[in-house]
Amino acid sequence: MNYSVGYNLPLLDYPLYWVTCSYDYLMHTGDVDYIKEYYHVFERVLDNYYPSITDPKTYLITKGIHDSGGYGDYAFLPRTGAVTYYNALYVLALKNAAFIANHLDLIGDAQRWSHRAMKVAEAINKYRFDDVAGAFYDGDCDSSPCETHAQDGNSLAILSGVVPHQSSRAKSILHHLSTHHSRIYGNAFYDNDRIGNGFSDRVYAFISYFEISARFLTNQPLSALEEIHRLYGWMASQDPGVTVWEGIGRNGEPYEGGFTSMSHGWSTGIVPLLTNYVLGVTARDVGYKRWMIKPCTGDLEWARGKVPTPYGAIEVRWEKRGEWTIEIEVDAPVGTSGMVVLPVGEIWVDNVLIDEKNGMLKSEEIGNEFVGVEVGEGRHVVSVGPREKDEV
Repeated sequence: MNYSVGYNLPLLDYPLYWVTCSYDYLMHTGDVDYIKEYYHVFERVLDNYYPSITDPKTYLITKGIHDSGGYGDYAFLPRTGAVTYYNALYVLALKNAAFIANHLDLIGDAQRWSHRAMKVAEAINKYRFDDVAGAFYDGDCDSSPCETHAQDGNSLAILSGVVPHQSSRAKSILHHLSTHHSRIYGNAFYDNDRIGNGFSDRVYAFISYFEISARFLTNQPLSALEEIHRLYGWMASQDPGVTVWEGIGRNGEPYEGGFTSMSHGWSTGIVPLLTNYVLGVTARDVGYKRWMIKPCTGDLEWARGKVPTPYGAIEVRWEKRGEWTIEIEVDAPVGTSGMVVLPVGEIWVDNVLIDEKNGMLKSEEIGNEFVGVEVGEGRHVVSVGPREKDEV
């Protein structure tokens, strides 16, 4: 929150983004000193600020409690009540903070925040889901926007685990977003104009990042890549070309005309989308000491890239060799190890056939349609598919 030059409007979601971004920073850099220096702020944010605007009957952050109705957010949206977006983001922040607390051996904090995340998630599912639309309501259902569904809260409900990634509820949410939000230049952040004129035609790349991530996480790479092409392809093909806009409005034009930011930092989600999902590299422990490589290939034929870590770069190259065959080459820095995840099939690691007795792993984290194999530092070639050993 910025209090300079007389600006004192609290933004309800920004402290939560500070928590989640601090978690990301720790995972990417391993900078524990930063976390220790500001850990007391985590406690104030999560144990004082948000509980002060939480309805004790429902566990949900509610605009209207203690004058929170006057708070803003990333787009100063005029919504009230137990807004799904705030609460789904709250769950994600609580889970991220619990991971950090565990890393610091602050077990009591970790347990408290994990328990609260579970209770808020249960409440979102109990009070906010619209069974008819198959998606979460946006804000207060006692007023005219009751039938409104927003991209931000629904996408974050999947990302935060409020709904399991492979659940029917997650699939119905993404179906609703595809059916009611799709525009030729991306997916709109609202499915109607009840709380703001033109909202059903407005696209924020910032918020679309969460939806596209949710599509990858639910094993829908084709729809994720299609939305990337529509959204980022539109901005790249328009004047001034290549840059990413703060927002797109009706007819695919800059949403605030000449006042629109046309090269906007919060719209650069294409970078982590390509790195974390298409290339497939994510940190599983602080500073990438442990990592996971799980490419979401869709209709792509290959990808290659480097991901910097405190230990050195993780280099990854993957390529399809036929309809069901993929080969992944990873070169991991010294002192790290991780899991390579592939579709279920005949798995080879460095010319050795792997099965459930000698290294093949299955878990809820990677999904029923995938298997994982553990590899260590150095160069490894992992492949899946119906081909002979000497072709690896």
